[in-house]
Amino acid sequence: MQPILAQSLTRAWSGRAYRNCQNIRLLSSTPQRSSRLRARLEIPPPFPVTKTCPEPSCNCPPTPALPEGLPIDHEQALNGTMAAYAQQLLICTGQPDWTSRIEDDGENKGWGNLVRGLKSLLGRGGPYLDPFNNVLVTNSSIAPAASSSPASASAFLFPSFKYFPSIPVNTASSPDQTTGLTTFVRAYLLPERLHDMHSSLPAAKQADMTRSPDLAPHFPGVIDINHSPTVLICGHGGRDMRCGVMAPALESEFKRVLQTRGFTSADSDGTTVDGPNHANIGLISHVGGHKYAGNVIVYIPPKMTVGTSSEPHPLAGKGIWYGRIEPKHVEGLVEETILGGKVVTDHFRGGIDRSGDILRI
Repeated sequence: MQPILAQSLTRAWSGRAYRNCQNIRLLSSTPQRSSRLRARLEIPPPFPVTKTCPEPSCNCPPTPALPEGLPIDHEQALNGTMAAYAQQLLICTGQPDWTSRIEDDGENKGWGNLVRGLKSLLGRGGPYLDPFNNVLVTNSSIAPAASSSPASASAFLFPSFKYFPSIPVNTASSPDQTTGLTTFVRAYLLPERLHDMHSSLPAAKQADMTRSPDLAPHFPGVIDINHSPTVLICGHGGRDMRCGVMAPALESEFKRVLQTRGFTSADSDGTTVDGPNHANIGLISHVGGHKYAGNVIVYIPPKMTVGTSSEPHPLAGKGIWYGRIEPKHVEGLVEETILGGKVVTDHFRGGIDRSGDILRI
């Protein structure tokens, strides 16, 4: 029996040795295959890009001096620093700054009541709280429509590219009430489709948390933003002085540069929000990333074209977030992104397309 046992042991050892040799070869070849795989899986950006802003063609205003102890982070890569979101509701307040918590501002004003009402509906403990439907509620310096009152407010909605001159701020609901803030939320701010994590909820609850487009006709007067680019600059000094100091200089420079390119912007009346050769420019409240000031968001409308041509704009229907913007970069952003349809990768934080998909590079 010993020779048979020896043969068996020899075969067993040989089998293990063979498999071990195989494993060694497989492990040693893995880095090469992974390298080739990574090379094959490199996906080009979902839009045209350019690496840096071109040098300005004229003398720019100097970069404002920042408060001591509040530096700009020039070390971390910017790509991916934009938090994912579904929509951004941009509330028109007509003022350039706000308290640290915007829901504490705007006492007895329609825009303040709108912020507080939205928080009660979409925020913690609200009936429409959904961690997978992040709606950014942001204040802006853009003036509200003349028709706004303590009972209503004006706002833009991106990337839906809509402007609402009069949103009712009353959150009380009743079976016969069809024009309150709750109805507005159900018509425009809820997701079109719930995340799969909600599949265990009762059908009635799922229906309550899903958008109801049939309610949209209750809000007449909605304006589609088809032609006017919108430039938003974080200027929330009440939250962090880096943006508070940087934003006014950027706003002035965007207005100046866009004016030289044939664009006008309304400063006070809030009556013009869309049209050829018109741009919406405003300061906004906190959107995250003060250490990357200046923070700029550019929304390119769906029907915008490249320059004066009929060529569709490559970034039409998209929102592009930039960080570490200084006055010397403004002309380059206008030329490359707003007019030329290219994303400047050195300053790109993230983006969103018309369907709400997040853009990365």
